[in-house]
Amino acid sequence: MNIYDIEVKDIDGKLFTMKKYENRVILIVNVASKCGFTNQYEGLEELNEKYFNKGLSVLGFPCNQFLSQEPGTEENIKEFCSLTYGVKFDMFSKIDVNGENTHPLYKYLKENSKGVLGTEAIKWNFTKFLVDKNGNVVKRYAPSTKPSEIEKDILDLL
Repeated sequence: MNIYDIEVKDIDGKLFTMKKYENRVILIVNVASKCGFTNQYEGLEELNEKYFNKGLSVLGFPCNQFLSQEPGTEENIKEFCSLTYGVKFDMFSKIDVNGENTHPLYKYLKENSKGVLGTEAIKWNFTKFLVDKNGNVVKRYAPSTKPSEIEKDILDLL
């Protein structure tokens, strides 16, 4: 299996495979609206605007597993992201990134890019995964890593 075989559901409920992002650099982030890192939406959107036409896709996957910091519905999340941060990058339906209901995309990401000390578990909201144009998971970034700090790695892949 590769990343392009995995099905995802966008924030409007449309189901499709990750093949949509084939031949693009992808930055995948588990996001939340009520987190200390929520202001990273701004930096993620800046990366999206700057590099989308050069081949970058930023993908936001809302998750409510960390202190219930994403309690709203998909409609609430979509409205918050749009009105508060002007988010135009692709957003998806709420998922689990850990535990028995971990979304297949996150199973794949965690298996292919371990965290600190070789752990697979996602520690918090705004963990980021950078995927190259061939679907290879290149790097995993901590929640505290600002989107601007990833820019050089993105440019290397574009």
